[in-house]
Amino acid sequence: MREKKAVAAQPPHIDFPEPVVPAGEGNDRPISPGDYREGELISVKDFTGDDLSGCSFLECRFDSVTLTDAELRGSRFIESVFDAPFAHSLRAARTTWRDVRIERPRWGSAELFDAELESVHLRGGKIDYLNLRGSKLNNVIVEECAITDLDLAGFTGNRVAFVNCRIGTLDATGATCTNVDLRSSEFAGLHGIAGLAGTIIDDGQLLLFAPLLAEHLGLRVEN
Repeated sequence: MREKKAVAAQPPHIDFPEPVVPAGEGNDRPISPGDYREGELISVKDFTGDDLSGCSFLECRFDSVTLTDAELRGSRFIESVFDAPFAHSLRAARTTWRDVRIERPRWGSAELFDAELESVHLRGGKIDYLNLRGSKLNNVIVEECAITDLDLAGFTGNRVAFVNCRIGTLDATGATCTNVDLRSSEFAGLHGIAGLAGTIIDDGQLLLFAPLLAEHLGLRVEN
């Protein structure tokens, strides 16, 4: 019998141009549901409670915006950058994020269920509850972020990496993972261990997950 060769894991590939936005210039026009905006600087704006659903933002830069309870359902963010976005509650279900960089977010509850993320880099910041239930992620990096609760139940991920993150509880119930890299990140708790099939973990994480693996497989561990 021929020995199977191990297939090398495929890391996320992110390569997109920086949005071309004139420095110091912004657009003060109010944003209405379904708007299309291109090449704009949106800086220090408070969108608390606003309806921004169904909007499309292309090559935009968002600096220090507040999005608490703003309705973003169905909106699209393409080739755009967020710097220090803030929201007690981010309502972004069924949104599309493609070629996007998010720096230092401060989000309480981030509702991104049923969203699509393609070529996204989220770096730094703190998120109390990141809800990615039923979402689709491809070529995504979450780096050096503190996440209290990470909900990946029912999500589909390919070429996704959590790098040097501190994660409280991870729920992977019903997840479909391909080339999902959890190495270097810390976890305090885990639900739905069967959903981690296809992920990449390190030796320390294996020891952490061992009791859950034994329970899932019905193993009895006796001295």
